Amino acid sequence: MLAAERKLRIAELVKQKRVATVAALAQEFQVHEATIRRDLAEMEQEGILKRTHGGVVIVDRGANHEPSFSERASEQLEQKKRIGKKAAELIEDGEHVILDSGTTTIHIAKNLVNRSNITVVTNDINVAVELRDAQGITVIVTGGTLYRSSFMLNGMFTNEVLSTLHVQKAFIGTPAIHSKYGLTHPESELVPTKKSMIEAAQEIIVVADDTKIGKVTLHTVAPIESVHTFITGSEASDSQLQPFKDNGIRVITA
Repeated sequence: MLAAERKLRIAELVKQKRVATVAALAQEFQVHEATIRRDLAEMEQEGILKRTHGGVVIVDRGANHEPSFSERASEQLEQKKRIGKKAAELIEDGEHVILDSGTTTIHIAKNLVNRSNITVVTNDINVAVELRDAQGITVIVTGGTLYRSSFMLNGMFTNEVLSTLHVQKAFIGTPAIHSKYGLTHPESELVPTKKSMIEAAQEIIVVADDTKIGKVTLHTVAPIESVHTFITGSEASDSQLQPFKDNGIRVITA
């Protein structure tokens, strides 16, 4: 088992049990305790968990439990507005694009209302409402099960629609992006739709404020190699962004 896979499984195991000893983890993964200690040290440095005497506990609840929609909508609001404006500038007339559900992607929609000859596919009722009066925008709503707390559509019907589409660009929101572990999400039921969006697009553009950088949570959505462009706020430091550039990703700050 590769170290990266083992660390993801360690995070999953510790999230379930809340506490795990080095000895128990070494036995679980059939490796030496020194190997586990090295893994845990790296994971603590990455902010995934915190070591204790002989054991470890998860501390990054921000990545492993996503706040409510209303909470997320108000967090980093000015940064999200800038990211949305910059992302909208990447959409060219005549393109078909996917806008993922989220509190950042809605600001992309706000900056498209005066554009024309663009088709927007979305699983977010809020995004569709923003574009309802945009005469030059064709809006396709995926359908699916409605999540009333966020007006997001998700599930089997959503994924079936997305599987039939081919678009130039998909703008993906995420609660966690890491230069090694890629895009991850705490809620397993939301992962398939994001995967379907990524598979439907020629170019993957991730939009996320700087607080999401370096975080890793339970479920893998996509490896970092699948991301072509990453748009974040100017609040992100050079040290945070350089690893993404080293992976060949175009990084844009707003």
